Amino acid sequence: MDAREADYAHFVRTRTHALLRSAYLLTGDQHLAEDLVQEALARTHRAWLRLERPENAEAYARKVMYHAQVSFWRRPRVAEVLPGEFTTDPAGADDPAEAAVQRLTLRRALLALSAKQRAVIVLRYFEDHTEAEAAHLLGVSVSTVKTQTGRALDRLRALLPDLRVLTQEKPR
Repeated sequence: MDAREADYAHFVRTRTHALLRSAYLLTGDQHLAEDLVQEALARTHRAWLRLERPENAEAYARKVMYHAQVSFWRRPRVAEVLPGEFTTDPAGADDPAEAAVQRLTLRRALLALSAKQRAVIVLRYFEDHTEAEAAHLLGVSVSTVKTQTGRALDRLRALLPDLRVLTQEKPR
């Protein structure tokens, strides 16, 4: 194995988990996230010799993931409906089981968002990108990022009126 292939193997071993975590937040599904990361790693491998420095590989792989996810949005699909109501009970805040229920409730609310809305929420609030960076990564305008973020937050507030309780945020 030459040095470039060894660098790629090291990149895959050390960064796959972080890429998978971001992909899961983008897709909302473990299997789709694994497929997205696999696609990003395959394209990164094909471009490995063209990358100027191996340090750029993660940024390249993430950009591939975001672009692949945008391409997925544009495909025709059947609407998905999640049955059930979102309920929260702030009484058991220290109970690990209650914390798990809250995480699942939040996850279901995130899955109720459109793929575009979920992507901007992940980029803006999980990965802490600016609006301009998120727009660049997704290949859309800054106003699109702002619009999708606003709609996503409005939808989350409607689905989870007690979101402050879930995040244990103190009222202002």
